[in-house]
Amino acid sequence: MNVIDQKLALKKLDNGLPIIFQTDTLPAIGCLPKFSEIIYKTKKRDKNKPLILMGAEIFQFYDFVHEAALEDFKYMASKYWPGPLTIIIPTSEKGKSFLSSSDFTLGLRIPNSTMAKFLIKESGPLLTSSANLSGMPTAVSAKDISVELPNVDILGPLPWEKCSGEASTIISWENYRKWKIIRKGQVLIPGIK
Repeated sequence: MNVIDQKLALKKLDNGLPIIFQTDTLPAIGCLPKFSEIIYKTKKRDKNKPLILMGAEIFQFYDFVHEAALEDFKYMASKYWPGPLTIIIPTSEKGKSFLSSSDFTLGLRIPNSTMAKFLIKESGPLLTSSANLSGMPTAVSAKDISVELPNVDILGPLPWEKCSGEASTIISWENYRKWKIIRKGQVLIPGIK
């Protein structure tokens, strides 16, 4: 297991390599958006499955959200972030440059994790996925992840802060003030089905 500090993690991210780090839900593998192919290759992930753009501050996402959804996005984000909620939102022109879905939407999240937020404040938003090979159960310990993904560096220090081990709730913006639940998780949002 190759455990690295934040300074080296930032250098590796800048060079197009992925990093594994802890979040509040499950450990994540992340890279800078322009290097998204590395996550698909490393995880053996179907390119039709989108990645999540993870940030540290809500304002980091404003340029990526389509103006029609921006007001609703700001409301939902300010109410439930940081935390285990992924918001799928129509993307702006700027966000289209690194889309991994064909429907011009982007999944956004700010985790309630000191490690993740500290890293992303320095790196900028990262495209992420769970830290496992596609189709395999998600491990929650750095040791187990290092067995499955031995060539990906792990952000220390270890041991990591405790995570919930449960995936985030996913909601999708339908139109003005209308949302739909895509996946149930830890966050319960009144009035959304």
